[in-house]
Amino acid sequence: MKLTVIGNWGGYPKVNEASSGYLLEEDNYHLLLDCGSGVLAKLPNFLAPEMLNGVFLTHYHADHMADIGVLQHARLIIGLLGKKMDCLPIYGHSLESSEFAKLTYKEITKGVACQENEALIAGPFQVRFLKTKHPVPCFAMRLETGGKVLVYTGDTAYKEELISFSQDADLLLCECNFYAHQDGVNAGHMTSVHAGKLAQQASVKRLVLTHLPHYGNIEQLKEEAGEFYKGEISLAHYGLTVNI
Repeated sequence: MKLTVIGNWGGYPKVNEASSGYLLEEDNYHLLLDCGSGVLAKLPNFLAPEMLNGVFLTHYHADHMADIGVLQHARLIIGLLGKKMDCLPIYGHSLESSEFAKLTYKEITKGVACQENEALIAGPFQVRFLKTKHPVPCFAMRLETGGKVLVYTGDTAYKEELISFSQDADLLLCECNFYAHQDGVNAGHMTSVHAGKLAQQASVKRLVLTHLPHYGNIEQLKEEAGEFYKGEISLAHYGLTVNI
């Protein structure tokens, strides 16, 4: 499976970049994990919007789903121009009914509810979910195919359950919105220390830090996480590609 970072910023995108959005591909099946602000401006550099087979949303904060309406409109217009497409499934939790309802649009997209105790099959991927520690309902995802595993934390403060959920993952795509000296608990975000400890305790093979802050020296996050995790660590950035 191949992961391509479309957007990696927390809260809002930097100039000419995007907030959360990750393209995951296997056997010509294309999933978008989150669809934050700026993602639809960047996605076509890697994949046309009409080629998507599914979208998974961790939660409904704008930096993770602001471009859902843009994606729906893009596929509407592309269809009107003659391109034949199936209705696109958008997977998200149904704990906020008004937000979940927005995932269904005409015959263009269809909201599909995901739950913590039920696995979903999307093309070649089996996907499981874990409710995270965040001010609104949010779900981490464990995606498996061909014996390989990617875990995406979504937004969350550190919680013990993430260790078993992430166990032995080939790649941990882990939010890291705070530096070591900060406290992200009330905001529902992890520090670099938490990210490093989680990766080490779960024995993951590679750690990619994402949902990055807009201030400070972000290379410091990598150094701080490396105090606890001794495997390969990368900072997510636009265009980063990881073959798993």
